[in-house]
Amino acid sequence: MANAKGVMRPLVNFPEDLWCDRFLSLPFNNSEFESYTKQVEAKKETVKDMLVVSTTDPIEKMHLVNSLCRLGVSYHFENEIEEQLNHLFITLPKLLDDNDYDLHIVALVFQVFRFNGYKLPCGVFSKFQDGDGKFKEQVMGDVKGMVSLYEASHFRTNGEAILDEALDFTTKHLMSLANQSSTSPHLREYIENALFRPYHHSMQRLEAKLYISFYEKDESRNDILLNFAKYDFNRVQLLLQQELTVLSRWYKEQDLKSKFPYARHRVVEGFFYALGVYFEPRYAAGRNMLVKQSCLMSFIDDAYEAYGLYEELQYFTDAIERFDISSMDELPTANQKKLYETLLHVIGEAEYLVQKEGRSYAIPYTKDEWKKYVKAEQIECRRKQEKDVPTFDEYMETGMYTCAARLSMTQILIGMEEADQNAFHWILNSNNKYLKALQICCRLYNDIVSNEDEEKRGFKTASMCYMKQYNVSRKEAIEAFQAKIGDAWKDINEGCMRPTMGVPMQVVRATLNYQRLLDLAYRDNDGYTKPNISFQQLITKVLIQPIPLD
Repeated sequence: MANAKGVMRPLVNFPEDLWCDRFLSLPFNNSEFESYTKQVEAKKETVKDMLVVSTTDPIEKMHLVNSLCRLGVSYHFENEIEEQLNHLFITLPKLLDDNDYDLHIVALVFQVFRFNGYKLPCGVFSKFQDGDGKFKEQVMGDVKGMVSLYEASHFRTNGEAILDEALDFTTKHLMSLANQSSTSPHLREYIENALFRPYHHSMQRLEAKLYISFYEKDESRNDILLNFAKYDFNRVQLLLQQELTVLSRWYKEQDLKSKFPYARHRVVEGFFYALGVYFEPRYAAGRNMLVKQSCLMSFIDDAYEAYGLYEELQYFTDAIERFDISSMDELPTANQKKLYETLLHVIGEAEYLVQKEGRSYAIPYTKDEWKKYVKAEQIECRRKQEKDVPTFDEYMETGMYTCAARLSMTQILIGMEEADQNAFHWILNSNNKYLKALQICCRLYNDIVSNEDEEKRGFKTASMCYMKQYNVSRKEAIEAFQAKIGDAWKDINEGCMRPTMGVPMQVVRATLNYQRLLDLAYRDNDGYTKPNISFQQLITKVLIQPIPLD
């Protein structure tokens, strides 16, 4: 499309914002919020007593911790859960060896430990295998145990053949069970949900709401715990709605849609992803900063890939490499000046936030990653003009930066008081297999669903480069990417196990939640670039629809 000066720009007609001004003036029901808060505070002490009071049955304690995690209320009891698991991790492995617990209990204990960063050996499942290393046929009759083993298998790390076998075994048999007419609707739904997206790969807030509905139908449920989870979900939902209202007003007041008409405008989707990283009320300021920087990242990505010209983008790249307001005078277009000014303003807000917390060291890290990000974007723009297709290895060198995983990590950590300088060193270490795995997943997930659109615009994609280097079809390239993502998950799981280089587990969980979002965002298509009704429904479940109360 040509502008008024006759310059041809590679404009993309991105879908419109589905939400418009839906959250711009959402009323806050203060009496309802106070009612929820009163109920939460009253029940919280009772639940805490359940957790800390000693019991002769450690398995019962593990069931409670599992319920707290899956119902989305474990954040209230981080210290208490840590204390309990530290003790149980010493005593439970021997207890599992000495007692004939069923598959469900062993798998549940395994999940709880691994979910919280304790590497319980996968050998606890060997007693359910025969001499050939295959799982015994009799365990197929234990449906609850099969689902739990399936969920546990997703915590596998490299070299854990038992868990590889467990994943294949349970997937096959649970798919068969879900298709049987004799399976109850409730059980079928539970199995299908696990098969579609296992708990370990799920966005925690979505999973909490879903699990509350399953837990409610469980005859062994604890009604105090169930009601606590319901009230807490609704209370947090009201807080999140208010945060999104504030961000929607900021977006409107800054007139960002008019300033950047070429770009994707997705403040609601951006907020949804941010609460997927950390939903806890104490991270409200972090979410605000994360959404603003994410919006700017989206605008800049679209400037490089869907609006800007290679020659003028070089000026923008140079300006970000200097990060100085005086560089704005050298930018060739009014659009770039607005974009650069907005970025500097948002970075300034983030700088003010961390200075108040005595964490000024955080900003240089994110500035450095912004520089690397735009430099890689510039390289991809240059390749667009070249006829030669780079090798897959060459593509990944820049793709590991343009996927923005490294940049996103710094933005996530800015909003966490727990993220000290050591946390930044850990996540950005070039030898960190955990970070590399996050980058691989981010790059390949994105390319699996968006390669055709980008190729039409002249960009080289991962699948195009892989097909050339290895002389395979697109289908074979996608299959190879899915295998690489599976292997990367093993490195990610390993990176979450204690000790994590002295990094607080809250930081580890937040970075892991970023990985979980990738599966949510790119399972079927790019839900950010092409928002659809099904993705809108996920956001509605978390941000709009409260849980019915008795």
